[in-house]
Amino acid sequence: MNVTAAPAPTAFASVDLLVLTVVDPPRPLTGPAPRADRLLEGVISRAIGDEEITGKSGEVTLFHTPPSPGSADTSPRRVAVVGVGDGSDHLDWRAAGEAAAKAAGKLKAETVTLAAAPSHGPVELGAFVDGFGTGAYRFVKFKSDADERPEVQLTIAGGAAAPADLEHAALTVDAVNRARDLANSPANHMTPLDLADHAMSLAADIDGLECEILEEPELEKLGAGALLSVARGSELPARMIVLRYEPSTVAREGEMLGIVGKAVTFDTGGISIKPSGGMEEMKLDMAGGAAALEGAALIARLGLPIRMVCAVPSAENMPSGTATKPGDVVTAMNGKTIEVINTDAEGRLIMADALAWLTTQGATRLINFATLTGAIVVALGEVYAGLFGSDDEWLEDVRRAGDASGDLSWPMPLHERYRPLIESGVADLANAAKKRQAGAVYAGMFLKEFTGELPWCHVDIAGTGMIDGKGTGFGVRLLLALGQQLSLGK
Repeated sequence: MNVTAAPAPTAFASVDLLVLTVVDPPRPLTGPAPRADRLLEGVISRAIGDEEITGKSGEVTLFHTPPSPGSADTSPRRVAVVGVGDGSDHLDWRAAGEAAAKAAGKLKAETVTLAAAPSHGPVELGAFVDGFGTGAYRFVKFKSDADERPEVQLTIAGGAAAPADLEHAALTVDAVNRARDLANSPANHMTPLDLADHAMSLAADIDGLECEILEEPELEKLGAGALLSVARGSELPARMIVLRYEPSTVAREGEMLGIVGKAVTFDTGGISIKPSGGMEEMKLDMAGGAAALEGAALIARLGLPIRMVCAVPSAENMPSGTATKPGDVVTAMNGKTIEVINTDAEGRLIMADALAWLTTQGATRLINFATLTGAIVVALGEVYAGLFGSDDEWLEDVRRAGDASGDLSWPMPLHERYRPLIESGVADLANAAKKRQAGAVYAGMFLKEFTGELPWCHVDIAGTGMIDGKGTGFGVRLLLALGQQLSLGK
């Protein structure tokens, strides 16, 4: 993201869009707002008096500026007044950034300046940058005029944020938007092999981050029968993509965060094939893997003092003469056998091997992200992800990280009385239940079988990771917030 810091100006610059923030209620006007009100000949004050501007979170009001005297254009072309609620919640500042980005996009603005007050610090301004950068996101890679669309230049003028604070926010924006790019990419351009190449490029660009790709011969030696069973129907091979980060100093001796993300780069459902309507959106079934890779890379890029290993199992789920059939039995890496009742419940299969593998790699706590069940969408919609955990303290840590980051998650039950739903008459486990109940819960119960005795959390992002056929990058900010919590060394 292209963002720069500038001193508080003595006069407003000639830019396409000047952004001002106001609180709720917006009286009296403070910071740069009174000067902008004079520039606009009192129209902001009149709009406040008429209750057209309230300061509510994310509210935006656009104004044209009067012509500059003489021939020189020294004033901004437009002014956007954006509400930040009472100003105390950084998520309201993020909403303000998103609103400003939408206004800039509507105006086709290429230069945008936020006029910040001295009281606006790194938390508020960083959140605004985050919201602006992710709000301005458009997936245009495959548009014929993609190269003709300039990147918006955002300037933060004034305020109390250092350039490093703004760079931190810009790096977060870049990570979230890259995760969205990965998920949004068509399946013929984002295969398991392409995703592995992307992970390799991430590691090459970040000090201390290493990448390892486990290919099918090695996966067979490791006994990853669940992952390999999903890839059997495709001509493309499966991959286990691994990122490792070893910082020079650590906040918690003996601790290692283990991260797993589901990356089914296209999901037809396999032999249990999905309806054709909307199947094109199944390129998004790798959103969990995209968030895991980019969140892990962001932790390393920012140099957080936590040891980390991230495993992203990746495959296509396709129907063919070699595809796994309903009723087949496969053996996961930890030796447990699984009856495949439904080949469209493939995400839990590939993640079973990744979770089991991490228990052998020194991880001391686990978290996974997956677009796993339609049931969680029915339960929680597109606002909260479902949060399941085997350890109350770790679950609460993840929930708090979600609240802090805006990637919200809601705790769900994992009571042992749900366990009969994953029992099989012919194998140790079944990947789907014949009863249509508690689908998100028994999927979580299934994953828990592969986590050993480690504290573990499962974040079901089927409703939050892909909305209206587009990837959201959900999980990247949550992982960063979690990494920041673990960096405290408590």
